[in-house]
Amino acid sequence: MITNRMGSFGLIAGGLIAGVSLTATQGCDAGDLAEQCGLTCDKEAFLNGKFAVSGIAEVDAFFSATLDVSGAINTTAANIEAELKGLYALVGATGPADFKAALEGKLSAWVDIDAGIQVKAEPARCEASLDVTAKAAAECDVEAKPGSVEVSCEGSCKVSAEAQADCRAAGGLTCKGQAPMLTCDGSCSGSCNLEIAAKCEGTCRGQCDGQDFEGRCAGDCQGECDLGAGGKCEGKCTGSCEYDPGMADCQADAEVRCSASAEANVKCEGGCDGKATPPSVSAECEATVEAKAEASVQCYPPSLDIQYKLNVAAGSQGELEFRAFISTFKIRYAALLAAMAKAEGLIDVTATLGDAGVSAVNGAAAELKASGDLKASLGAACAITLLPQAANLLKDAGGKLKTQLDAAVQVSGSIAAGG
Repeated sequence: MITNRMGSFGLIAGGLIAGVSLTATQGCDAGDLAEQCGLTCDKEAFLNGKFAVSGIAEVDAFFSATLDVSGAINTTAANIEAELKGLYALVGATGPADFKAALEGKLSAWVDIDAGIQVKAEPARCEASLDVTAKAAAECDVEAKPGSVEVSCEGSCKVSAEAQADCRAAGGLTCKGQAPMLTCDGSCSGSCNLEIAAKCEGTCRGQCDGQDFEGRCAGDCQGECDLGAGGKCEGKCTGSCEYDPGMADCQADAEVRCSASAEANVKCEGGCDGKATPPSVSAECEATVEAKAEASVQCYPPSLDIQYKLNVAAGSQGELEFRAFISTFKIRYAALLAAMAKAEGLIDVTATLGDAGVSAVNGAAAELKASGDLKASLGAACAITLLPQAANLLKDAGGKLKTQLDAAVQVSGSIAAGG
């Protein structure tokens, strides 16, 4: 996806450079502008990590976004590779091709493979920075004044307790924390205590249909139901509950969250679980601002619930070995899912970032052609010279990420197909 979209930079060598008019001014010979006026283009600037190459806000913002995105891509690719290597070593696989067989072979010593193994995971929570988005808009678009850019959250975000009334009025209020009286009417994550036998959407530890049991219970579970990835709790939710409080307020120790539908009169605190979008910027800045916002996104490992039927005796050495294995597996796999979520966002935004660079320089060149601003004209010409470097940086980083993401998708597919 990334490689295909990089073709936009092919326009650079042709039409764009002809659009910049280098008009001579008094005391400067147009034939030797750099020497007589001290205006030069550092062709190594971008490769050395400098983004202020033209002196034109929307153009330099593109180069800044390219550095941010390529850096985020390289870090994410390295994170995926590290988690994959950890998972391979854990099960004794050589790569994604034999991972499924190696995983089943490892687990067969402790659980009933024929009964099936099911791994349930919540979507990784990815948080966009509202501050970074606002700053990116102000840096790129001169009409967007720093400190006055209001960024909207297309998703949900944490809000202050004082904002509950406004959020509730728009139907977007949720609470996250300990459920009132431990009765969770929403989604319970973690432990659910079933004093009376009931359905368990997670791992049952206690009795299943009256028999001592640990694993995925097809009948009714009595004891602990581990809802690691969230689900309905028919008993007492001693984990974390996310619920709609109705006409009441969230409890004092609960996290107050507001969905995008209710954000008009509500200010987010911290990040946005979704997409952070400034109200309006110039066309040349839209993709650049989006790219810088995506580069700053933090994705967190999701909760996991692994359902299985244990076939080793409780308290045995085999059970202890299984517990140690599954604990490490959960950490590795959850971290991999978070890195994959980050990678997907970066790939999507990188597909349009290359086009944004061409658009920004083309727009600036058109305006400068008739302006007679020598310094700005030279800056635009310098930016055109450096655009291929930006294209190569994104292409190389994107290629590394795609290689790692393809392997991660194969491994994740093997795990999802386990039951």
